[in-house]
Amino acid sequence: MINLFTPAEIVSKLDEYVIGQDDAKRVLAVAVYNHYKRVQFAQSGEKSDIEIKKSNVMMLGPTGSGKTLQVTTLAKILNTTFVVADATAIVASDNVGDEINKMLIKLLDKTNGDVRAAERGIVFLDEIDKLVTGVNRMKGESIQQIMLKIVEGTIAEVPYKGQTVKMDTNNILFICGGAFVDLPGIVRSRLGERESILLSDFQVLKEVVADDFATFGMIPEFCGRFPVVVVLEALNRAALKEALVKPKNSLLSQYKKMLDVEKVEIEFDESSIDKIAEMAEALKTGARGLRTICERFMTNIMYDIPNEKNLNKIIITADVVAGVGKPKYIYSVSQTDPELLPLTPKSLRATNAYNDEGVTNGN
Repeated sequence: MINLFTPAEIVSKLDEYVIGQDDAKRVLAVAVYNHYKRVQFAQSGEKSDIEIKKSNVMMLGPTGSGKTLQVTTLAKILNTTFVVADATAIVASDNVGDEINKMLIKLLDKTNGDVRAAERGIVFLDEIDKLVTGVNRMKGESIQQIMLKIVEGTIAEVPYKGQTVKMDTNNILFICGGAFVDLPGIVRSRLGERESILLSDFQVLKEVVADDFATFGMIPEFCGRFPVVVVLEALNRAALKEALVKPKNSLLSQYKKMLDVEKVEIEFDESSIDKIAEMAEALKTGARGLRTICERFMTNIMYDIPNEKNLNKIIITADVVAGVGKPKYIYSVSQTDPELLPLTPKSLRATNAYNDEGVTNGN
């Protein structure tokens, strides 16, 4: 059963997992709330002379800005069926119709063949801009034409486990996401360089209109099926730093949880967090860069930990992140005493293997 929260409640729950992007959260929350209220009304059987059309969502934002994360988290909040598809796979396919059908097959798989549940799901179609930039214009337009009925709402005949299943896509919410790298320039050209020169790409994209998408290469009929436009901005260093530690499922909390299994505590000091955010910002891949940086120094650490005896704690510093230093290891017993006596302040001072804080200078 879908949990239909109010837009404010949805945003509040998104805030627990997604850093920043306040405008995007609000627009997305209202769009999803309205969609499922529409579904509820349609299924109530109440008669009305007014037909409420479906409003699919187009998300614009640079790589790593959290498009997939927001939609994934949203689906969990709503407790609805959710699948991700990739436009690059559709572009690469020799049979576009079969590739598009896979989106609906994934929904059926997620619901164990429950058609009614699948018909209330969410499909996130990532890298939708590749329908233009990843293929010749004629094929890109052809793919968009083929997708029109599915995203707008139709009775689709889907091959599923040896039979043909009829699926009504009217109540499936389609959300597309893409970086649309050249789109800010198109919008600037329309606005006039003099007016937009001081605006960021994020501010410029908030002025996007249907004609801009058409200039980019999307056909008007396809864009018309996605009337709600959500714009995300690139994460700056401060936002990347918050993303490391603040969300419930933050990357650092994941590492801490993994090391809990080994009964080892890991501490990232403030300098290490600053350094991770700084290096991730330089990669220009948004939040994805955080994991790239962390995996570089954590791989060797997590390789060594299972072999370490009596290890209590590891401290990560900026030098470790930068690859010019080793982590500090704290043990529960001395690693130089043959009798493995518990460490005491006196015994710590007696060995050069430890500094005054009872911490090794590397392993």
